[in-house]
Amino acid sequence: MGTMPILLLTALLHLYIGWRIAPQLPGPWASGLLVAVLVGSALLIPAAFFGRKARERSSADRWTWAGMTALGLFSMLFVLTLLREFVLLAAMPFASLPPLAVPSAEAVPLLALVGVLLGFMNARRTAHVRDVKVPVAGLPAALEGFTIAQITDVHIGPTVKKPYVQAIVDRVNKLQADAVAITGDLVDGRVQDLHDDAAPLAGLRSRHGTFFVTGNHEYYSGAPEWVALLGKLGLRVLTNEHVVLQHGSAQLVMAGVADFSAGHFEPENRSDPQRAMAGAPAGAGAKVLLAHQPRSAPAAADAGFDLQLSGHTHGGQFWPWNLFVPLQQPFTAGLHKLRNLWVYTSRGTGYWGPPLRLGAPSEITRLRLVAAS
Repeated sequence: MGTMPILLLTALLHLYIGWRIAPQLPGPWASGLLVAVLVGSALLIPAAFFGRKARERSSADRWTWAGMTALGLFSMLFVLTLLREFVLLAAMPFASLPPLAVPSAEAVPLLALVGVLLGFMNARRTAHVRDVKVPVAGLPAALEGFTIAQITDVHIGPTVKKPYVQAIVDRVNKLQADAVAITGDLVDGRVQDLHDDAAPLAGLRSRHGTFFVTGNHEYYSGAPEWVALLGKLGLRVLTNEHVVLQHGSAQLVMAGVADFSAGHFEPENRSDPQRAMAGAPAGAGAKVLLAHQPRSAPAAADAGFDLQLSGHTHGGQFWPWNLFVPLQQPFTAGLHKLRNLWVYTSRGTGYWGPPLRLGAPSEITRLRLVAAS
């Protein structure tokens, strides 16, 4: 579906919210205020998409900020309006009984506003550190406690700028990890517009370095240019390949694949875990794959990896969209087992689109390898 049909549908849904809620608000001032908000939202949401084409970057970013915030408020209003409709329908068979408590119309805009404010604060704060232990069968003693700091889905772009990225880098560096893994969707825009905002990534520090794999948004944003820039910033980009990390007396394979959809953009980059594993030492103590989308997991298990680190889902970012993630991905968030493969899916370190996070907190993940008991 193209942009224009989506925007037309969005406009019609704004009319639906106004029709169902505004007439039932207490007083003409409240109804008028909601109508004004809905009209403003319907006008600003298209600006989030078309405004990004403005020649002057600060102007484009302001339009995106306004439009994406409006999109978040509209989403909350629409979902709450639907929920209220379901409750009213469920109450209809009991109309002959004493009046039942049903959600009042004014609860919809009030709850939507609270949700937007809480979601904004959650999205804009620096992600907290989440500690996860991964039990690996046959893990050598030298790799016991090996730590990987994972960040993913930062989406450096119109609303995620240099200070936000610098705060993430500072928090990761405090972990003193053995390796840093960035599992895609790092950027959401062109190199020429965002190179300064990505610059803090050069400051990432760990014992073995920083490793990066592409996500789908890198391919929307000019993947070859970003791969070149990130290499200059000191990140090792892994495209269907691996490196062997010598950690004391043991070896760890750190591999990476291009995004699951990469073949649609660059056929030579088609995601291939088997190719990423090719030539890896059979006696390596642990084999780790960085893959942006969790749905790379079956191929990773076939290739013999012990652990896959992924992102992409944002954990749903805000309710109820987390309920739809399983329609596309096998895992939404957290640590799961697929045959002999552990898969960790991060909820993401930044956000995409509306600056909202509700029920899916952002995270910087510290994964610690431990011997399976």
